[in-house]
Amino acid sequence: MTLPVANRREAAREIWRLSRGHRLRLAAVAVVGLASTAVDLVVPVVIGLLVERVQAGTADLGTVLTLTATMLASAVLGAAGTAATIVLATRVFNHILAALRERLVERGLALPQHVVERAGTGDLISRSSDDVTAVADAAPTVLPAVTVAVFTIVVSLGGLAALEWPYAVAFAVVLPVYVLALRWYLRTGPAVYRAERAAMSARAQQIVESQRGWATVRGFGLAPRRHQAVMTNSWAVAVQGLRARAVQSMFNTRLNLGECLSLAAVLVVGFFLVDRGASTVGGATTAMLLVLRLLGPVNQLMFVIDTLQSALASLSRMIGVATMGAADEQRQTGAAVRVRDVAFRYGDGPLVLDGITLDIPAGQHVAVVGASGAGKTTLAAVIAGIHPPSTGTVASPDRTAVITQEVHVFAGTLRDNLTLAAPAATDHDLDVALEATGILDQAPDGLDTIVGTGGHPLTDAQAQQLALARLLLANPDLAILDEATAEAGSTHAGLLDRAAEAALAGRTGLVIAHRLSQAAACDHIVVMEHGRIIEAGTHEDLVAAQGTYSRLWDAWNSTRAPNVDSAPHDTATAVRTRPCSIR
Repeated sequence: MTLPVANRREAAREIWRLSRGHRLRLAAVAVVGLASTAVDLVVPVVIGLLVERVQAGTADLGTVLTLTATMLASAVLGAAGTAATIVLATRVFNHILAALRERLVERGLALPQHVVERAGTGDLISRSSDDVTAVADAAPTVLPAVTVAVFTIVVSLGGLAALEWPYAVAFAVVLPVYVLALRWYLRTGPAVYRAERAAMSARAQQIVESQRGWATVRGFGLAPRRHQAVMTNSWAVAVQGLRARAVQSMFNTRLNLGECLSLAAVLVVGFFLVDRGASTVGGATTAMLLVLRLLGPVNQLMFVIDTLQSALASLSRMIGVATMGAADEQRQTGAAVRVRDVAFRYGDGPLVLDGITLDIPAGQHVAVVGASGAGKTTLAAVIAGIHPPSTGTVASPDRTAVITQEVHVFAGTLRDNLTLAAPAATDHDLDVALEATGILDQAPDGLDTIVGTGGHPLTDAQAQQLALARLLLANPDLAILDEATAEAGSTHAGLLDRAAEAALAGRTGLVIAHRLSQAAACDHIVVMEHGRIIEAGTHEDLVAAQGTYSRLWDAWNSTRAPNVDSAPHDTATAVRTRPCSIR
């Protein structure tokens, strides 16, 4: 699965929508650009007039000074107008690009996890970094160049026709060379630039995965293999970059051919017109200067199109994510959970869940137990909306929080880490949440304690307490604890169980139980095996039934230490990080 790429119509529609509120400024850019271009065209006319005066012997010092002053004033006004155009265009495009990037990030963060996992986080990161940079670099030059080029072409052709129509015809005859060059480029360039951007995304994906899983890479000696993968993708970027530069060079060759043919055609026509007395040397000079003045913007337009093609490839990738529709999820406003005949498989693999039907009434806590690989975590992910069911229906609260055994502690103060879940919370609210989960007394500087990378180190248990405090502040209708206390160690088992009870109090809860003591404390228990629910009931009923749960309970009790809270804590357990998911 890949993230979508917008077509040209979709991209144009989105840019037009984002330009709302800036269209008067865009009109000002066009007007100033057109005016500055018109002033620049004064110079060829004045030089032609000066040549005629010199040829006729009427060019005195006063005439030369007047015409020179006119050209100087034209150059100054034209330069000032061009500078104003660039400044105005840069401001407008920066506002539009900022709005697009905000939309891209907002939509990217709202994408279902299964979409991001299948497409790859590297692609999403590349679209919000490499592609944004490509558009940002191109945007300030595109509108001024197009505006100036279009106006210059129209006015210069009009001036050539007014001077002597054969000059305009001579230049018009060569225009098909530019048209054919442009058509060739438009057929060839976009695909090459898209391939270059896709290669950058693949490289970014490899780098992100290697950095994120550095502990696994080092632990299993995978560094050479990951390095080779990054090198392979980097080489692919280089190859696609060379292809893009080759296309650009071939395009430039066609433009140079058009330029030579244009000058030659006007020069030959001028020679014949002057030779037959149909034009003057001054007129021929003006015509040549107009053509030279015309070739600059024409080539600039072509070069802008080259930049524009690269930017459009990036822009279409950005807009493809920014305009993605919301996932079609069956959400509800209540706090109950209703699962009906749900099946789920990863890709084309075997069924991981099969025929799951489950009800969790509002305010009740349901525990899911079973052997590793039974489908417990997958069921939690489906109920949370992280993965859509392959078949069947799931109705769960819109406000759902998920805490797994992997908790992310952001670099910053304890206050910053907590207000992520509740930006409007007061310090009193934060203290209450920390006290309820038992972590307040463990922060040396209270809410101002610096945690995360480079800050006060938190144990596995403390990180989980922080996550549970976030859950309290977020106040979801449904809380899902997916083995949220599994990696804390036996020393803090009782403490974390009490923190989890505080976090679940007063709300619907689904607990993927690592310890059966957690399951026994819940209102209802379901036992899973091979993706199916094989038993369901209260703790007392399941123990009395002498089935799978009863055997698990007996086995768990037989391995418990006499004083579980005094067992040594495994301080070597690594803290892996991942934020709790608040939807």
